[in-house]
Amino acid sequence: GTAGVQFVSLTPERVEVRLANEHRVRNHIGSVHASAMNLLAETATGMAVGMNVRDDCLPLAKELSMAFKKRATGALKAVATLTAEQRAAMQASDKGEVQVKVTVTDETGVEPVECAFTWAWVPSSRPAKN
Repeated sequence: GTAGVQFVSLTPERVEVRLANEHRVRNHIGSVHASAMNLLAETATGMAVGMNVRDDCLPLAKELSMAFKKRATGALKAVATLTAEQRAAMQASDKGEVQVKVTVTDETGVEPVECAFTWAWVPSSRPAKN
């Protein structure tokens, strides 16, 4: 809510989110800050995983990598996608992990950052201790 991420489309296979280049997320060179780019990509991938894991499971961000390639121009869009196989794995098991494909583009269509997010899921309640 603080950054102003907007949800554009939500389906079990694809999540698209946007972030305007506003003062609150801008860096010293006038583009969207690196941390805001991370937030956008994490939001898209996390929502995709969250919509697909079983109701008795909890999604957890496990690993991320970001390579900043070009200066971003204007607003950003992140699109995360899951394959049918990935979605089936999340429904079949109460724990596992998945690398979620996400593409971040700016207003000109440039991909200013390349990123990869690995999400895990685990049972939402711990087994009782003996």
